[in-house]
Amino acid sequence: MAGIKNIEGMSVEEINRELERGAKFVMFEYCVSILIMTFKRGSDVHFIKSGDSTAGSSILYTLITLVFGWWGFPWGPIYSIAALITNISGGKDVTQEVIGSINARA
Repeated sequence: MAGIKNIEGMSVEEINRELERGAKFVMFEYCVSILIMTFKRGSDVHFIKSGDSTAGSSILYTLITLVFGWWGFPWGPIYSIAALITNISGGKDVTQEVIGSINARA
């Protein structure tokens, strides 16, 4: 499960236990613009334990978007607003995709 943040030192059993309690895997979005070019990207996958807030994990991507996202025309403002809405609402839940990927490897 390389490339997933916040699972360092956790066993598969511990991750499964957390998932049963409501943990989830999420991705955040960020946007960077350079005049006529705008790039909207997704973060690495983050493991968010049950009861934990996504705010700490999303802040970097939200700040990148707020500072660098708006400057491209016309997609900068459009993609920036979409990324901010995704991040503020807790990120994009990709739990089912991650579990499916893990099961496909097993």
